[in-house]
Amino acid sequence: MLLNFFQVIALAILQGVTELFPVSSLGHAVVLPALLIWPFDAKGPGMLPFLVILHLGTATALLLFFWRDWIDLLLAALGLGDPAERPALRRLILMLIVGTVPAALAGLLLNKLFRDLFGIPAFAAMMLILNGVLLWVGDRKQRGRAGGTLGDGKPLGALTFSDALIIGLAQCTALLPGISRSGATIVTGMGRRLTPDAAAHFSFLLAAPIIGGAALLEVPKLLLAIHQGHADADYLTKSIIGGVVAGIAAFFSVWFLTRYFKTTELKMMRPFAIYCFILGIGATAWLVLR
Repeated sequence: MLLNFFQVIALAILQGVTELFPVSSLGHAVVLPALLIWPFDAKGPGMLPFLVILHLGTATALLLFFWRDWIDLLLAALGLGDPAERPALRRLILMLIVGTVPAALAGLLLNKLFRDLFGIPAFAAMMLILNGVLLWVGDRKQRGRAGGTLGDGKPLGALTFSDALIIGLAQCTALLPGISRSGATIVTGMGRRLTPDAAAHFSFLLAAPIIGGAALLEVPKLLLAIHQGHADADYLTKSIIGGVVAGIAAFFSVWFLTRYFKTTELKMMRPFAIYCFILGIGATAWLVLR
């Protein structure tokens, strides 16, 4: 790995924050190193596994933050826990499975296409602009529906199978660098009349299985690259440190966002949309002109 420890830590913090904020972690991981002219080979054999380990740190933070949810879901799956809550929890498990399957299939079937796009910083920058458009449109629709009244919408327990499937299909768009997974799923969830809090909660729960699945595919590739001498000797060390740092950053990010989405409904996506517009337009202009 050509990146030094400072750059690894910077990317890890960036990943931990931007994976949960609706501004695309992959988009930032592709665009910012290109803008800063870092020795970042996005198409290198070990780079994607390295980024997956950063995502794994994020997923671990989500598991720790929502540990009560996951314990309850596990107990319900095993036929344990509160019998009165068991049907709703088992239903939520099915919703998470339905929401995970589309992105898992898309990732497996279109893996090469997404890997090729991952190595084009200008494409990721343009997708950040599109991400800003999607957030802005979703924000306007939410404001029109809420009519200025907080709390309007369905709770998480009212999520239907069609809701989960459509949110899962929206999650597929995040395989494109520059499109935010959390942004796509939260905006789509609100479009299905979930409250912002419920949409964010489902989005954060949905992150763990999809990131965990990607880790199962990519981490062995990183270990193989190290074993065959295709990666630096300190590659694994840097990856693990990066994963830990990304997890810490993600934990504080989800702590902030769960409170933000509970208390902010009107214009909640506007700051993130504006940020994506500025970064996307600026990065696209710089990369194209350069």
